[in-house]
Amino acid sequence: MTEEILVNHTSHETRVAVVQQGATQELHIERAATRGLVGNVCLGKVSRVLPGMQSAFIDIGLERAAFLHVADLWQSRSGSTNGVGHLAPIEKLLFEGQPLLVQVIKDPLGTKGARLSTQISIAGRLLVYLPQDPHIGVSQRIEDEAERQMLRSRLQKLMPADEKGGFIIRTSAEEAAEPELEADIEYLRRRWRQILDGSRRQSSAPALLYQELSLGQRVLRDIAGDTTAAILVDSPEALAELSEFARTYMPTMAGRLRQYTGERPLFELHGVEGEIAKALSRRVDLKSGGYLIIDQTEAMTTIDVNTGGYIGGRNFDDTIFRTNLEAAHAIARQLRVRNLGGIIIVDFIDMASGEHREQVLQELRKALARDRTKSSVNGFTSLGLVEMTRKRTRESLAHLLLEPCPTCEGKGQVKTARTVCYEILREIQREARQFNPREFRIVASQDVIDLFLEEEAQPLAALGDLIGKRIALQVETLYLQEHYDIVLM
Repeated sequence: MTEEILVNHTSHETRVAVVQQGATQELHIERAATRGLVGNVCLGKVSRVLPGMQSAFIDIGLERAAFLHVADLWQSRSGSTNGVGHLAPIEKLLFEGQPLLVQVIKDPLGTKGARLSTQISIAGRLLVYLPQDPHIGVSQRIEDEAERQMLRSRLQKLMPADEKGGFIIRTSAEEAAEPELEADIEYLRRRWRQILDGSRRQSSAPALLYQELSLGQRVLRDIAGDTTAAILVDSPEALAELSEFARTYMPTMAGRLRQYTGERPLFELHGVEGEIAKALSRRVDLKSGGYLIIDQTEAMTTIDVNTGGYIGGRNFDDTIFRTNLEAAHAIARQLRVRNLGGIIIVDFIDMASGEHREQVLQELRKALARDRTKSSVNGFTSLGLVEMTRKRTRESLAHLLLEPCPTCEGKGQVKTARTVCYEILREIQREARQFNPREFRIVASQDVIDLFLEEEAQPLAALGDLIGKRIALQVETLYLQEHYDIVLM
């Protein structure tokens, strides 16, 4: 299935959409003010070692200290085989104030700091370089064992005699010629030498030594492939940068880069702006009339499937089955577009037939197979829910573009005006026991004051008689419904 890649670039933001058959399949957004950190190599400083958690906090110059677990410390593996076995205790390897060469493997997410590793890897177009690990691996997407062995042999012949590191062969290397592989090896080794030289020159930590490529360049390196028909770029400056990068590292992609010069904005023309708006909504409508409700929380994401107005099946069971099949494809696409990760619970409509449940699971796994991000489907639980996970490496679309509502503070609901009225009455009664003012004045929103003047006038008057004080009312138009003050006059 061919695809188009759309690149919308400005000085402050780059947005990329992957479109197949007119439907947006992936969205990537990078802002100059909040550029992602994954792949960056830093000289950090150990700020705290936690033996009980076998982890450490590392200062890499961010607002929150980054997290390093002993399993991500390659120095701890000296007594183990391929990372398996007894790891050296972290307190014997690190101490507070120690400078440490680290790489960001996960961006800060929500309240969690960045995740680090001392196992450095530098990605190229065809290979991933592992300068500290003399291992040659092959992408899991290359399944044929004979092909995997042949690629290993080819790479070993091309590696310099003095090479002490290793490589992971990416899927894009399957059809690559030897000069292309040699060029990628030299590029990656040169990058590593620059990082080492930078770490030796640094007199203090923290310091950034290597920054991952820009979003546009990463798209060319990681997403564009044989199925990419064209890459449309709406900025001449971005096109020039990407063309130069493509000519140097991936000549086959240079000819697919195109300048978009249409009058309508690129994302608007291809319906991407509408897809972004839909991806920020809880509800996703299905073509059949059914719909999904997607709720994202700190702990997990839940997806509820509903038939809605769909009645197109031969019978009720068939209607449910067809809705669930359609929902499986919609769910896989929404996970990609919204970049949802972590634990995901799907509540498909209950199916009586075990055969139908198995077919829905197969359809979900088939749809997820097209995802570049690794996911795992565990099947139906005893409660009829589907448990699955999707690797989380960067912020979701909602976390990137939205923030908690200042009115409800992210709860999604606010107290009713009547609830606020009763809270105010209770608070005045409490304060009347401690203080002896001339009067109490309630300062609140229009809706709360209106309720006190109408339906709740009697309880307010009764409270005034009980405490023997006058209670005055004052509207503050800037107050939200839950906000109020009680002033002692």
